[in-house]
Amino acid sequence: MQTPNPSCMTVLAPGKLILSGEHAVVYGNPALALAVNRYATASITRELSSRIAFDFADLPYRRHLSFSTLRRMKDKIKRKYHQFKEGHFSIREVLHKPFELAQVAFGLFFETLNITLPHGMKIYVKSDIPMGCGMGSSAATIISVIYAIAQHLHLDLSTETLFHLALAAENLQHGQSSGLDLRVSLQGGCIYMHGDTMETRPLPSMPLYLVNTGTPATSTGHCVEKVAPYFRSGLFADDFATVTNKMDAALQQACTTTLKTAIQDNHRLLVDIEVVPQCVQQFIAQIEAGGDVAKVCGAGAVVGDQAGIVLVITEDIDRLTALCAEYQYTLMPVLPESRGVHVG
Repeated sequence: MQTPNPSCMTVLAPGKLILSGEHAVVYGNPALALAVNRYATASITRELSSRIAFDFADLPYRRHLSFSTLRRMKDKIKRKYHQFKEGHFSIREVLHKPFELAQVAFGLFFETLNITLPHGMKIYVKSDIPMGCGMGSSAATIISVIYAIAQHLHLDLSTETLFHLALAAENLQHGQSSGLDLRVSLQGGCIYMHGDTMETRPLPSMPLYLVNTGTPATSTGHCVEKVAPYFRSGLFADDFATVTNKMDAALQQACTTTLKTAIQDNHRLLVDIEVVPQCVQQFIAQIEAGGDVAKVCGAGAVVGDQAGIVLVITEDIDRLTALCAEYQYTLMPVLPESRGVHVG
């Protein structure tokens, strides 16, 4: 880790795309994911008071809280999560506001490591990762905040320690996190994950285009709850694994034709588990009619018309631009990011 600057510590954590294996990865099936050049940024400065100042530029949210208030908030959310695990709550009832995730991550950091905060601090968070759209916004925010705190306090924590601290927080939002988003944000690059096995892969060489269809009406946690019966019954698990391994082989062999076929197959499976709204299906059908391919790259949605981010592989950017204008979607060119979380 780099030597911290005691006056101000700024950390960047990249967002991600799941190329294949969304939902299936939660149940131990393989997945491919890629870090991209969109970031959650956390900056920490020392405060003269003993309070913790949270400043979230994108929400907006600004508050000064005492350490004891944060501890009570963290304990309350943990109790609600245990009630969710016992079947008394939906995961949507555990966390209500986006800023609560960073605050509970802060509380879990100090609780788990059993350390005392020697002074107050201000935590400023901003992000250019679309929230709730399948690009790992929450994971990148958690990683940036806990890594920045560790750097600010001169704590030389291992990657595994950082991962498990972040996983405890992300579970509170998603119910059962695979940890893939966190791994990608920590490590960067392209990752193949299957159970406890994690291997690096070459970065895709073809241009990647993202289309933001809008923030889904349902959270990732809600989608995970809804599709769980498909995987717990054994349906689709082998199909998702086959598609992911096909895409993995295509990526390693730099075979664009096979990669595009795998993306098409993956899209069909996501339609089958009902996380691709009809409007987004129509958009992808028009892309395929032109000889290109596309798929939802996150949890998708189980109600509403928006599904978050759609990955498109195309050589006709003008046609894609026109389609996005027709559907009133936002086109977002991105690049792979080889770096994981790092000091800015």
